[in-house]
Amino acid sequence: MSSVSAWGSFFGGPSATGTAARISVAIGLILFVIGSAGCALAQTAHAMIAWRIVQALGACASVALSRAMVRDLYEGNRAAQMLSTLITVMAIAPLIGPLVGGQIVVLAGWRAIFWTLVGIGVLTFAALFTIPETLPPERRGRESILRALAGYTALLRHHRLLGYAGAGGFLYGGMYAYVAGTPFAYITYYHVPAQFYGLLFGLGIIGIMAANILNTRLIPYFGYDRILLAGTIFTALSAMTAAVASRTGWGGLWGLVVPLFVFASTTGFVVANSITGALADFPERAGAVSALIGAIQYGSGIIGSGLVGAFADGTPWPMGWVIGVAGVGSLLSMLLLTPVLFGKTRGISTTSHTFQIFRRIRCRKSC
Repeated sequence: MSSVSAWGSFFGGPSATGTAARISVAIGLILFVIGSAGCALAQTAHAMIAWRIVQALGACASVALSRAMVRDLYEGNRAAQMLSTLITVMAIAPLIGPLVGGQIVVLAGWRAIFWTLVGIGVLTFAALFTIPETLPPERRGRESILRALAGYTALLRHHRLLGYAGAGGFLYGGMYAYVAGTPFAYITYYHVPAQFYGLLFGLGIIGIMAANILNTRLIPYFGYDRILLAGTIFTALSAMTAAVASRTGWGGLWGLVVPLFVFASTTGFVVANSITGALADFPERAGAVSALIGAIQYGSGIIGSGLVGAFADGTPWPMGWVIGVAGVGSLLSMLLLTPVLFGKTRGISTTSHTFQIFRRIRCRKSC
């Protein structure tokens, strides 16, 4: 369903251009409820696929527009903090979802999962009208959806926007490769018992949550752009280490688990800050920018997971090199496409930004 989410994100942002974002989210939730109910009632595999598409199209509207709503309410470093909090909450779902879903299947069967999602959708729809509209009427666009979609071409001409989008997009490609490749690498190649795979995978989710919480604490002192750069540096280093370990077998299982844990954790320093940077220059087009970022992220995820499957050779190496390329691509996006933020304007080299962060952290602890 990732491809559906990519297209849904692409069209979801412009849908809020001429209307209130809350209305667009409400429409998405209605589609989600209808799609979930259709899945629960489906009698064939083809019907299930069709209703899952409807469900995914509805769900992605909330994902894309929630980030735009944060930009409506907050700016700069505060926006990055709130996005980190939002992403931390979203990271909890993959952790508890399989556990809750497994219990529902045992107690009531697989159809009950979709009826549960129907209930969640209805409750969310009701809760939506307890919050105010985030975008004032004077800031809402009046252009058609087709015109808004054409505006994506103009957005793609901005190098800084591409830099921020690339930093998060490449990381998403690596993360989807991580999701697609670790079951084989851990269970089949390194013979980890299947019941313990969830624990190793859960480490990454815990790392993401912890990094997002730390990100909210660091932003007031260093700013989201410097933390983003430091995050992409660690993304590249951990990704290359994982690639080497997957190729050579160095360190065995833990030689792969540790750098992958660091790689996954850097999501907490990259995603929220890259979205904030992308939205900062286009406050009047927050919905379209958020949708474009979402489409790039999900599209990169499709490519990343697809490459792992296409080049499968019975070893963790396909996953490793995809993650390695993704990590380096994330860093290069920041260094090559957003140089105005790191060096020329502030008179400080990109490397010194990273060391400044750690010097100030150490000083705060010791002083």
